Amino acid sequence: MRITSALVDPALLDLPWSIPLEQWPADQLVALPRGISRHVVRFVRLAGTVYAVKETGERIAEREYDLLRALERIDFPAVQAVAIVGDRVDADGEPLDPVLITRHLQFSLPYRALFSHTLRPETMNRLLDALAALLVRMHLTGFFWGDCSLSNTLFRRDAGAFAAYLVDAETGALRPSLSNGQRGEDLEIARVNIFGEALDLQAAGLLHEAIDPEHVADEVAQRYERLWHEITYEQHVTRDARHDIEGRIRRLNELGFDVAEVSMATVGPDVGAVLVRPKVVDAGYHTRRLMRLTGLDAEENQARRLLNDLDTYRAESDLVDEQQAAHRWLTEVFEPVVRAVPAHLRHKLEPTELFTQVIEHRWYMSERAGRDVGLAPTVQSYLETVLAHRPDEQAVLGQEITAA
Repeated sequence: MRITSALVDPALLDLPWSIPLEQWPADQLVALPRGISRHVVRFVRLAGTVYAVKETGERIAEREYDLLRALERIDFPAVQAVAIVGDRVDADGEPLDPVLITRHLQFSLPYRALFSHTLRPETMNRLLDALAALLVRMHLTGFFWGDCSLSNTLFRRDAGAFAAYLVDAETGALRPSLSNGQRGEDLEIARVNIFGEALDLQAAGLLHEAIDPEHVADEVAQRYERLWHEITYEQHVTRDARHDIEGRIRRLNELGFDVAEVSMATVGPDVGAVLVRPKVVDAGYHTRRLMRLTGLDAEENQARRLLNDLDTYRAESDLVDEQQAAHRWLTEVFEPVVRAVPAHLRHKLEPTELFTQVIEHRWYMSERAGRDVGLAPTVQSYLETVLAHRPDEQAVLGQEITAA
C-alpha cells in the first residue's frame, strides 16, 4: 500500500485498505448525506475530522488530486484533497482500486438532501443562482469543469441563499484562460446534465408541479450569461462621467467580485467618450473584508449581512475607527449570540449562518411589535421557536432535511 498525502495523519494507516470500499464495516463509517456518484464513496472520521473516501482509477485519482490541490492554492470553492491511497491488495493478493480522500465540507448538503421533500420553486432558484455563480467564478480562473451537474456540487446555506462548491474535478482542466468556445461547451454540458437530473427528480415526485425540467436547465445557462455579461462587458462612458465607472465597480463588489484594475481607452479622436473594462480577479469581496476586520470566515452573502450589522453597530456607537468598531461588535454582539446556543443545538447551523438568521428573526419580531425588540429576546425566541426544530446539518444521514 502507498499513501500520497497533503496531510500527515498516521490514522490513515489504520483504515481497512485491504477490503473493497463497498464492504467496509459500518463501525468504520460516518453516515452523512451523499449525492449520486459513479464511484463508491464512503465517509470516515479520523481524530475528529470527517473525510470522504472515493474508489477510482489510479490516473483519475492522481489527476483529480493535483487539480483539487491547485484549486485550493487559488482559494477556489472546492473540496480539499487530502490523500491518494494506491497499490492496494485484498487478503488474497488481488489488486484493489486506488482511493482519493478529500476533507468533508462541514454543513454542506448534496442537492438530493435538499430534495428530501418536494422542492419549492424559490429554493430551486437559489440553487440555480449558486451553480451559475460557481461556473462564472470557475471560468474567470481558467478552470474547465467538463462535468458540471447538481450531483457534482455541494451546497452550503448562505444567508437565505446557497453557496456552491465543486466536489468532482476528475474531468477538469486548469488553464491560463478559457475561450468562448470552451465556456460554451462547459455550459452546454451543465445544461444537459441538469435537465437529466431534473427529469429524474420529477419522476420521483420530488419536483414542485410548477417546475419544468427543461426550464430549469435553460435557466442555469441564462443566469450564467447574465452574470458573465455584467462582470466582463465593455462600457462606453463620457470622459467626465467618473461616477459611472465608480458605480460599475460598486455593482461588481455587490455581486461579490473584486476589481484589480480598470482599463480605459478613447473611442476615437473626435468622440468625447472612453471604453472602460474592469479586470475582475476573484469573488469574495465581502468575505475578505469581514475576515480582515473580524477574523470570521463566512460565505459571501453571510459576510454581507454581518458587515451590514457591523456598520449599523458602528454608526449607533459613534465609533470612527473601523477596526475598533469591528472588535467591539465581535465581542459585544456576535460572540454573545453564538455562546447563547446550548451545546446540544450547536450542530444545527454554522455560527455565521446562525447569526444571519437571528438578525432576520429580529427584523420580523420588531415588525410585528412595531419597535426594536432587542437582541437578547430575539435570541431566546429564535432558539425556542426556530433552531430547536431544525435538522442537524453538520452530522447525520437519516434525519429529515428540509428545503427551507
